[in-house]
Amino acid sequence: MSSLSHSHSHSGIIPQITLTTILYFLLLSPPPSLSLNITALLSTFPDLSQFTALLSSATPLAADLSDRTSLSLLVVPNSFLSSDDHISRHHLSPSALADVLRYHVLLQFLSWSDLRSLPPSGKLVTTLFQTTGRATDNFGSVNITRDPQSGVVSIRSPAPYSPSNATVLGLVKTLPYNVTIFSVNSLLIPYGFDLMASETRPNLVLNITKALIDGHNFNVAASMLSASGVVQEFEADEGGAGITMFVPVDDAFADLPPSVSLQSLPADKKAVVLKFHVLHSYYPLGSLESVVNPLQPTLATEAMGAGSFTLNISRVNGSVAINTGIVQASVTQTVFDQNPVAIFGVSKVLLPREIFGRNPIVAAKGGSPQDGAAPPPDDDALSPDNSPGINGQPSHLSSPPGFRQDMRSDAAVLPE
Repeated sequence: MSSLSHSHSHSGIIPQITLTTILYFLLLSPPPSLSLNITALLSTFPDLSQFTALLSSATPLAADLSDRTSLSLLVVPNSFLSSDDHISRHHLSPSALADVLRYHVLLQFLSWSDLRSLPPSGKLVTTLFQTTGRATDNFGSVNITRDPQSGVVSIRSPAPYSPSNATVLGLVKTLPYNVTIFSVNSLLIPYGFDLMASETRPNLVLNITKALIDGHNFNVAASMLSASGVVQEFEADEGGAGITMFVPVDDAFADLPPSVSLQSLPADKKAVVLKFHVLHSYYPLGSLESVVNPLQPTLATEAMGAGSFTLNISRVNGSVAINTGIVQASVTQTVFDQNPVAIFGVSKVLLPREIFGRNPIVAAKGGSPQDGAAPPPDDDALSPDNSPGINGQPSHLSSPPGFRQDMRSDAAVLPE
């Protein structure tokens, strides 16, 4: 004990080491929980009390925020949140509510001047929801744009034609280089997010033809479906396991070879072709990207017999690819996705080989299936005929084009 006391009396070495050690551990210590700080910050703003209560109730969110030191938070004032029916209409589970709120946490510190200097193309910012792995593609991010003339700033999903968007109302609070809080005029819902996942699913009454017309790029398909009468059958099949529709864009019909005349097909065959574009199960985009059994039966399979009229679905170069055996198409956009119905735009008309192909597709001469592409079918192979189904396996898929990234913005004003 005396020796220890003696060592303390020499040149202050031990106290110096102790101070260094304390500083070392202070630097290594995790930052304080931002969830508590944010809740405390928001509690001083009465007009944000409803949003603050949502944050407090979403307990899974606290752990996610605990190790974040730089972020921007989008909050919705009471006057706007009370008129937003996303929360009131759906009884969200705590985990679903937490995911919606994670979509309002931008993983980047953005100042007021940062928003003023946004480029014309906008800025794509990752949210906390993207880090969960439950977001499809980059739909866990938001695109922030500013109108250079009006100063209006809008925030929306990068998904084409996403109905969810918000405008920045103002700056609530800034803790420089750590936390910025902006108020927005609407709750943001991630694109493709299933608000009904935690509640009993009601019967969805969807007018498919109207949904396609509203999509602005499916007029030909909408007309064919309506004229054929099969759309009523599709709507009747929405119950149970649901349906997934692949709807060709208008340009796909214009790109058909002259030898393919869908309108000249007998009514029964035309109905089969249309049913060939529908799976009798609900598959959101994420499920299509990770489908276990790539060979999927269609409604035409149910009508014509097991093993016939199947689609080969796989993921190629980041996109969902669909192979019929003579046509190779890709999913270009999501038109509608609400359990139990998913509607996707596709780049080509899906022509079944049982009607349009005399022979199964094989690798091109001098090539092998590993080359990754089926040879283009000749005009004769695409002529409608009465040949029975052919049991050849679909060829490997070529690389489809990527998703179209059309972006549109609405308004929010930033003063200069």
